[in-house]
Amino acid sequence: MNIGRLITPLRSSTWSVRSYGKHNKKFLYNDGQKFEGITYYPRTPGHQDPPVQPSKLFRVQRIKPVKGNPYWEKRILKDLGLDGKQSDFTVVKNIPENNARLWKIKHLVKVTPVTFPYGEPTAQDVRHTILKENGECLVTKDLGPIETRLEARQDYDEQPKRLDTDLLRKDARLKWLNPW
Repeated sequence: MNIGRLITPLRSSTWSVRSYGKHNKKFLYNDGQKFEGITYYPRTPGHQDPPVQPSKLFRVQRIKPVKGNPYWEKRILKDLGLDGKQSDFTVVKNIPENNARLWKIKHLVKVTPVTFPYGEPTAQDVRHTILKENGECLVTKDLGPIETRLEARQDYDEQPKRLDTDLLRKDARLKWLNPW
């Protein structure tokens, strides 16, 4: 018996090498389009996104409680004025500084873009604006006197058979005294 044969290890003809590194996207996806430092990969080669006009203002409402959050998130909520009741909301500008703040507390708030379906309010319209929960800012302007309304009011006041308070009171009293 040859003992040397039993001691020699078995040799494998194929070696597998594992690579645990990350793939390099530069070589994997090379058909992307650069857009302000961000590589964008459209679904089809000729795809164009519709033009988007970003909102100037955001309506921010807190939807989660403040309790149990770290101090930096509480400080951001306090700076925005959202440290009161949970139903309170605030309006902030759409600028990079505010967007960075909102990104840090995105799990605590609901951000809705403010839209102006009937145009932006002027300085005189500020007292007549309403901001809805869906972000629509409506201007309810004061209606001035209309000639037809004034004429209808004068005709009503001049009618002899109109229902005024004295006639209604007298009729209600008679019905109370004689119900059948």
